[in-house]
Amino acid sequence: MGSPLTTHVLDTAIGRPAEGIMILLERNEHGDWRKLAQGETNADGRITDLLPPGGLTAGFYRMTFMTAAYFLAQEVETFYPVVQVAFQVTRPEEHHHVPLLISPFGYSTYRGS
Repeated sequence: MGSPLTTHVLDTAIGRPAEGIMILLERNEHGDWRKLAQGETNADGRITDLLPPGGLTAGFYRMTFMTAAYFLAQEVETFYPVVQVAFQVTRPEEHHHVPLLISPFGYSTYRGS
């Protein structure tokens, strides 16, 4: 059994995975954000090992995608140097996949499988 929480970042402007994006995972505890994990997207734009099996509990989480360095490395101007995605986990026994579709001037996300 792998990580209960994964992510995948795709750069829709070039139609390719976004490699080298640092991601911070935090959990809200009584109004304060506590760092749980940090990782960097691989050549396929994925992070598959943010948390150990069983490491996800019910609660309010936030993933921060540090997109500025990614776009800077491509010499591309961006309007979104950081993208934060907050989400609620109510069924921690299920796998949660939080993909991000980015371009220099827009982004979108959804609950994946």
